[in-house]
Amino acid sequence: MTLEVFTVKATRKRGKFDLYAEIKKLVKENGISLKEGDVLVISSKYVSNSQGRVLNHGKIKPSEKANELSKKFSINNELSEVIIRESDFIFGGVSGFVIASADNIMAPNAGIDKSNSQNKLILYPHNPYIVAEQIKRKFFLDYGIHVGIIIVDSRLMPARVGTIGVAIACSGIEPVLDRRGTEDLDGNALKVTFQAIADNLASIANHKMGEGD
Repeated sequence: MTLEVFTVKATRKRGKFDLYAEIKKLVKENGISLKEGDVLVISSKYVSNSQGRVLNHGKIKPSEKANELSKKFSINNELSEVIIRESDFIFGGVSGFVIASADNIMAPNAGIDKSNSQNKLILYPHNPYIVAEQIKRKFFLDYGIHVGIIIVDSRLMPARVGTIGVAIACSGIEPVLDRRGTEDLDGNALKVTFQAIADNLASIANHKMGEGD
């Protein structure tokens, strides 16, 4: 099986916009013809921007709880406040990072990011699984093809240098392949192995996307 990866250059947009319409336009402008079984990997920031999930620092008023969180984990008060607002649950953290669950996704600082944001805070997308499912269905209705959709975010890994891509939502693909019961090279049955298909594809795409441009 041959794997081909193509990049689709998107332009920075301000305010909310129709995500599917923009993706469809960009695919066409980049001369890409989607086929049955292709997978589209979309930046979580691009999804967040389309939803208007961007905040100005100056409009955030930290609460007493945010000030406590700020002191405990050495992060600024405004970011602490937004983490509290966005989190389903806060697990703990280390200096500079709070480990939290946002929309049932565990992520540092509840997935909130300041890079490539024109000095604003970009929040995690709202209902990312629904977004992925809607895009998949619209491609089928418009083109009669089944495509997979992955929404990707970049992550730092503990005790390692550099970021990787992880899937925060997907649709139209099996995100995890159950390898239990199959044999390894020595004929031994695998007992606990699952293969993270969506995360592997997300990391490949994240490498092609880059982190700055």
